[in-house]
Amino acid sequence: MSYERNYSVNKTLSKDTLNKKLSGVCSGIAKHYELPRLVVRVAAIFALITFPIATGVAYVVASVLMPSKY
Repeated sequence: MSYERNYSVNKTLSKDTLNKKLSGVCSGIAKHYELPRLVVRVAAIFALITFPIATGVAYVVASVLMPSKY
């Protein structure tokens, strides 16, 4: 008896360069989690106002490490 599961969905987190405003990080996150881009961008701006250093560092690291899809 085998309990191996085969998943057909291969979603990877990557920058969306077609709908980008700055570097495509927020757009890529929105596309990966199937959320509206505006909601992710507003959440990122809110996080930037609330925690400016941590959010800024996280955004720069994400923009460097996330691969571009297109």
